[in-house]
Amino acid sequence: MTRGGKKYRALGSGNPALNAWTYHFIWFVGAITTGFAGAITACPGTGKTVTVVEAIRQVLAQKPKAKILACAPSNNAADIIADRLRAGLQPSELFRLNAPSRVKDLPQSLESYSLRYDDGSFKVPAPLVLMQYRRDTSLTSSLMRQGKRASLKAFMIPIKMNATKKTTIILAGDPKQLGPVIRSPVARRLGLDVSYLDRLMAMDMYKAIENRGVTHVKLTKNWRSHPAIIEFPNSRFYGGELEACADPVSSSLALGWNKLPNGKYPIIFQAIKGQDMREASSPSWFNIEEASVVRDYIRELCQDLKIEEEQMGIITPYRAQVRKMRTILHVDFPNVKVGTTEEFQGDERRAIIVSTVRSSLNFVEFDLRHTLGFVSNPRRFNVAMTRAKAVLIVVGDPDVLGLDPVWRQFLNHVHARGGWKGMRIPWDPQEEVPADASGRNPLQYDPSLHRTAEQDLRDLVVRTSALGLDALDEVEALEADADLHWHEDE
Repeated sequence: MTRGGKKYRALGSGNPALNAWTYHFIWFVGAITTGFAGAITACPGTGKTVTVVEAIRQVLAQKPKAKILACAPSNNAADIIADRLRAGLQPSELFRLNAPSRVKDLPQSLESYSLRYDDGSFKVPAPLVLMQYRRDTSLTSSLMRQGKRASLKAFMIPIKMNATKKTTIILAGDPKQLGPVIRSPVARRLGLDVSYLDRLMAMDMYKAIENRGVTHVKLTKNWRSHPAIIEFPNSRFYGGELEACADPVSSSLALGWNKLPNGKYPIIFQAIKGQDMREASSPSWFNIEEASVVRDYIRELCQDLKIEEEQMGIITPYRAQVRKMRTILHVDFPNVKVGTTEEFQGDERRAIIVSTVRSSLNFVEFDLRHTLGFVSNPRRFNVAMTRAKAVLIVVGDPDVLGLDPVWRQFLNHVHARGGWKGMRIPWDPQEEVPADASGRNPLQYDPSLHRTAEQDLRDLVVRTSALGLDALDEVEALEADADLHWHEDE
């Protein structure tokens, strides 16, 4: 391959996920000798991690003395990168740096690439020791960063500590999915909720098509999902650029399943009217009716389609629902992953069930204002709807979900293709959905409802204190469901 009169070096093993532009970008990253910031923007399931790992390998092939710091916003993402870099690398060349506070859950394959104290806690070597490593988590002359979710301040920590004028910085992520978690309203007003990747991609030199393969590369071949699963996100978020390239045998597993309303369409929207509730000790919502429906679907997926528990996932935006689901599934289906949308970003499962929880119009305006749950949060919606390989099941109340234009468009989309089950659709699915409202005027913010919701949560704090439970300060209570990871100990 040639471009600009220069000959390419052969890269990788011809991975089909890497197109010509991607190969050129990887080669360019390896060849550049001055400071540079580049971007890898990736649609869902398009091989972002493969590209990042291949770029690291190419830098090392062209610059054997390069020192690379590969960062990610979660332990799981960092483990995946390190594990894929292990091939051909000795523990003296690759180091997986873990925080001392990390629980003892490191994959066995990475144990020899990490250091522990005698009590099992992770050890952080001195800077001079880290400098001996050539690859992965070491001080760098060439730096790569994976993850759109990193906040600006988190991104600047490794930059400030390690970068020089010759450092190459590569960011990888999906601008259409979840951004950094910023809980402070003041910080959000100051722009700290805008990731560094978003800032780069807003610049002309990164937006221009003619600069693809030089300043940035966009991955568009989806190797994960059945074409029907990515059809709506593709048209709504990615301008039709996403190409369905998944293995048809694997992605068509659910077709013909007798639980599908349309046997040729692997998406179900199960419309139910449940009841969302909160416990005295938590401001987070849960819905027992939805949890019961989800459990039944898990059982049927196991029995009918023989899908293993590890290949099923349950996504819900509220931590209280996560707790309820894990309790319900603990005995019969302990290995089914249950988590918030944030925990599933970057993950995939053969079958995904989404529990949307909200079934009451009370305080929905508060959810809208604070981007809680799925309503009025298109990025969270996008993440949840693009994790499934073969079958996607969404359980929810259309009266609530229909308040949001993106959700209403999606529900109309599923209804038109025969994927609707349960209660009848409560609006005309043929009616066009405006871009800024659902047509029933519910998105107009009512300050009085906001004040009522705030007072409701303040009362919850008082009840919590009276019960002798761990104190929640007012700000934490008001933002208790906003863009947080689910942790095992919660």
